[in-house]
Amino acid sequence: MAQVAEKMPWKTESYVSQVEQHWPWTGQHILAQYDDNSVVVYQAFRAEIAEYAVKNQRFGGPHYKWGRMSWIKPNFLWMMYRCGWASKQEQERVLAVRITREGFDEILANAYTPKTQGEAGLSKAQITVRLQWDPDHDPSGNSLPRRAIQLGLKGETLSHYAQDWIVSITDITDFVHEQHNILKNSGTKELQVAAERVYQVNDPKTKALIGVEDWESS
Repeated sequence: MAQVAEKMPWKTESYVSQVEQHWPWTGQHILAQYDDNSVVVYQAFRAEIAEYAVKNQRFGGPHYKWGRMSWIKPNFLWMMYRCGWASKQEQERVLAVRITREGFDEILANAYTPKTQGEAGLSKAQITVRLQWDPDHDPSGNSLPRRAIQLGLKGETLSHYAQDWIVSITDITDFVHEQHNILKNSGTKELQVAAERVYQVNDPKTKALIGVEDWESS
């Protein structure tokens, strides 16, 4: 497991205030919770995989499928859309996985769409990170003009992510259920979600490869 100088706790913040003050409405952006040393990504699993991961602070065990591409999402609400607020089969447990910032940047630097893979002259076997930009969604599942990133990992990159780059793994399923109930009963006014800001990709080559856009919070 990776070690960092300081471990920032997982933080939450008002959904409404973040929409109004910190998040762009359109464009391709990486919304994430991060500090100088680490970045949080989300995954949803069946109970057996989640329990092993939390207990051992790494992925593995008899139920983890190393041969499959494993998708990570730095955007909490995109994860909620994908897993139905932890209601979908085999996505009943949501994990906040904090990895090193160096590891996250390495994932981005090796992330290819089928189009950029072709332009680079790479075969499918040479790709260990698959990039997708998908429409982001609000808490109720409505599609937004902004696009969110998700990253599919396999091979060597998956191995590094799952065992070498992890700072901490936290099961946030109870929080997910709590906030989903608030959303259903009271709407977004009192809703708390992960505290996220636009993640700035500084390397020009990586920015060009993944197609992320610049944005500065007002």
